[in-house]
Amino acid sequence: MDPVKQVTQGSARVPAQTRALAAPDGRRERETARPGARGEHTHSERPVPQPRVAVQRSSVRGQILDALRTALVTGELRPGEVYSAPVLGDRFGVSATPVREAMQQLALEGAVEVVPNRGFRVVQRGARELAELAEVRALIEVPVMLRLARTVPAERWAELRPLAEETVRAAAAGCPATYAESDRAFHGALLSLSGNEQLVRTATDLHRRSQWPPVRRSRGYLVADAAEHMALLEALIAGDVDVVRGLVAEHFAGAS
Repeated sequence: MDPVKQVTQGSARVPAQTRALAAPDGRRERETARPGARGEHTHSERPVPQPRVAVQRSSVRGQILDALRTALVTGELRPGEVYSAPVLGDRFGVSATPVREAMQQLALEGAVEVVPNRGFRVVQRGARELAELAEVRALIEVPVMLRLARTVPAERWAELRPLAEETVRAAAAGCPATYAESDRAFHGALLSLSGNEQLVRTATDLHRRSQWPPVRRSRGYLVADAAEHMALLEALIAGDVDVVRGLVAEHFAGAS
């Protein structure tokens, strides 16, 4: 299914009420505000909160952000192309505002670039930049994994087996978007055992950047990559640091 259209089809349809709530002219917000408030307040009167509006708008933006990420990974949004928020909003059936907010988040993540007065350009990355990203990821993740291999008990590693198995299933399905998500989840879970949230956040950001724009990988490549996840996890459970060292070196070499 067209990932950009997923938001407006089936159970993920964005309701008309939600679109009204996100309307940029603020008419819906005025309807829910207390009569006569008009946004101003005094020291003796606290502004009336509107959590329902914020929650629903956040939900719309989140749905669009997920759909845009899928479209990037599958290549539907093509590297080098410029896309405007109003045009994408028409495809989603929502106003340009939540689309623009989602695109701004993607700009922070390095997936798109802001083009003033035009929209957002999907980034283009050459082989050298992708290799550099893989090298930086290895510099961060490999030492952490080797340290954790010596300190984390086997039962904690075993808890991550479902995530490794999920990468195997995603690889067999051959869906690059699903595999990209499961791949990040597995690596993030490994690193989270360090207890360092900043490290996990930085590594995940680098991982996501290395997946956009998508490098065309065969199903066989994905299956082999997922198999490395399983082998790495088994070595971590066994506490075999030498095998772990060899596997992570091979894994990141293949990612470049």
